[in-house]
Amino acid sequence: MPAFPASDGTVLHYHVSGSGGPLVCLPGGPMQSADYLGDLGGLSAHRRLIKLDPRGTGLSQTPRDPATYRCDRLVADVESLREHLGLDRIDLLGHSAGTNLALLYAARHPSHVGRLVLVTPSTRAVGIEVTGQARLETARLRTGEPWFPAAYAALEAITAGNATEERWQAVAPFVHGRWDTEAQRYHAAMEADRNDEAAAVFAAEGAFDPEATRAALAALRVPVLVLAGEVDLNTVPAAAAEIAALFPDAEFAVQPGAGHFPWFDDADRFVTTTAAFLK
Repeated sequence: MPAFPASDGTVLHYHVSGSGGPLVCLPGGPMQSADYLGDLGGLSAHRRLIKLDPRGTGLSQTPRDPATYRCDRLVADVESLREHLGLDRIDLLGHSAGTNLALLYAARHPSHVGRLVLVTPSTRAVGIEVTGQARLETARLRTGEPWFPAAYAALEAITAGNATEERWQAVAPFVHGRWDTEAQRYHAAMEADRNDEAAAVFAAEGAFDPEATRAALAALRVPVLVLAGEVDLNTVPAAAAEIAALFPDAEFAVQPGAGHFPWFDDADRFVTTTAAFLK
């Protein structure tokens, strides 16, 4: 698998699949390897996917300094990847927590961004709050599901401040647009593939300056796509729409029936929307 040295010497690996213009993909987790992205539902038929394993995940090296797991410090890794690829500008796709890194990179290096795709984006970098009430309202769209009563009771308890590991496990079906055997296997594989030590540092104090980031994004003159999942509890569509409103030139789309992983829930719809934007 191809690799390159980060600015501090940490060797980082990335996966390449597909053909067409390169699209740099930043996974979520936070601090999860890019394996779970797969070929993004078939997006690799339209673009050459460059999927980065963040430091300390997948095949990428564990850094000497754990403080470099902090999101704002990971920006340098994306810039090192751009330089390694020999590209003046990169089209950039971030998913979930990885959108925080994509946003910080775009704010710091606007001249090196061509197009920006934010899939079910996290709101941390721009300081948008997703309330517990908004999550409960979105969850109630799933009332017809057989697992709903137990999952909703667990979500109510978590929202009230009574989170336990068992309750977090119980709300897992809400993360996906469908909770069949395939989705359960997919979820379990992701849970086992996250670097929890790195994740604990990712959003540490000093990682984000929402006011400065919002100001930088307001001046970002590149096309942006913000794609939300209709039933995504992590970032409900209304919060994703607020992120889209931060940019001068943004498209906002809500994928019907999709949860936090829209390419997994409905690959054809996801690819149609994303490929049309990138084209």
